[in-house]
Amino acid sequence: MYFQHVYDKTLAQASYFIGCQAKGEAIVIDPQRDMDVYLAIAKQNNMKITHITETHIHADFLSGARELAAVTGAKMYLSDEGPAEWQYEFPHEGLKHGDKIKVGNLTLEVLHTPGHTPESISFLLTDHPATDKPVMVFTGDFVFVGDVGRPDLLEKAAGIVGTQEKGAKQMYESIQRFAELPDYVQVWPGHGAGSACGKALGSVPSSTVGYEKVRNWAFQFATDENGFIDYLLDGQPEPPKYFAMMKHLNKVDRPLLVEVPKHPKLSKEQFLSAYQDGLKVIDTRNKVDFAKGFLPGSINIQGNNSFATWAGWLLNYQEQFILVAEESQMEDLTRKLMRIGLDNIYGFVESVEDLGIELQSSEVIGLEEFKSMVGKEDVQIVDVRNTTEFKQGHVKGAEHVFVGTLVDNLEKINKDKQVVIHCQSGDRAAIAYSLLRRNGFENVKNYSVGMKEWKETGQETVTNELVNI
Repeated sequence: MYFQHVYDKTLAQASYFIGCQAKGEAIVIDPQRDMDVYLAIAKQNNMKITHITETHIHADFLSGARELAAVTGAKMYLSDEGPAEWQYEFPHEGLKHGDKIKVGNLTLEVLHTPGHTPESISFLLTDHPATDKPVMVFTGDFVFVGDVGRPDLLEKAAGIVGTQEKGAKQMYESIQRFAELPDYVQVWPGHGAGSACGKALGSVPSSTVGYEKVRNWAFQFATDENGFIDYLLDGQPEPPKYFAMMKHLNKVDRPLLVEVPKHPKLSKEQFLSAYQDGLKVIDTRNKVDFAKGFLPGSINIQGNNSFATWAGWLLNYQEQFILVAEESQMEDLTRKLMRIGLDNIYGFVESVEDLGIELQSSEVIGLEEFKSMVGKEDVQIVDVRNTTEFKQGHVKGAEHVFVGTLVDNLEKINKDKQVVIHCQSGDRAAIAYSLLRRNGFENVKNYSVGMKEWKETGQETVTNELVNI
């Protein structure tokens, strides 16, 4: 057996290339959309991708299963479990509980493991003829290292009311069946730490059934279904806005993108024409460089590992946009965006200095100035971290508005007061600052170092109030 774990750290998403070296056949589980990585693995190992599968209809990334199938001619094997209204709407080989996929001398048995989603399946792998016992289970968003998949996404992201409690009950039942697998079976999940598909995912890539039974919180409620459900539903992070679009695009037929597109470097005249027509400008520079000088109306989303996630929060799928980025960064940024289906890049510029536009700058303040403003009647302190972080400890008197929903809550920000924003360590506050300035807020200061410095210097925090605006 040949095995390779492919990990996209930008979305904390895992996919798997598994091959039978004797027969030269391979299967890919949960491929990312820029699927040339799997073609390269196949070529390097003299294998042919003959099978492609998914563990469920994904919410957090745009699956590359159809792109990979189009290029390789491999068959897609997808779940036909779950209710009729939540099925794949394009041709595929349907899978039910107990079905087996044979890839050369390998067998993958389908386990229906609902909870995260109704159609969720896992794959129990046996490597013949070495053994007739299973050696690995690929769990998708069912069992993670240290956590299990959240059952609330269909309701919170896709708007299907009443599904989270049902999903939580199904997850409890699936966990009980999972615990019956041999302790030695390796567990390879679909996500690692940083994914919004759970709340406490571990950072190591794999585990075993036995280890999860001992250390994973979800296996400690063997006789307490209600306790399990309450714990599972409590404290889940806000699902990014783009999740609803991913659920839709991964379910229906859609245009395919089989190559990483190249985008034009815009001339000054091309940029100014598009800018004056209202195209959004996403400035991917470091927050410090952005603060020194930025184009009016531009949004600062740094081109780091969180780039795609925040772009998914703030961009819609119908509008074109321009990137401020070095030409050498464009392939990486394009890959990050195409993994969540944001393909409408109009072009890019490398510099904001030579466009003939007067730049704005951010007013960044330090600890002492921030301390002097806390508690003042004419100052509004806004914490833009997520709800869980805010509840765990925040500056007394601070109001909470998550950066991902800031634009939906602008009327709650007081233009008659000095607004001071902060997050944990500055990245999200930089996004929030640019959004406020874009929407006409001039009297804004950014305590960029945020809660990291506030706590490290022993300042007071409170946990017993939540002002969610």
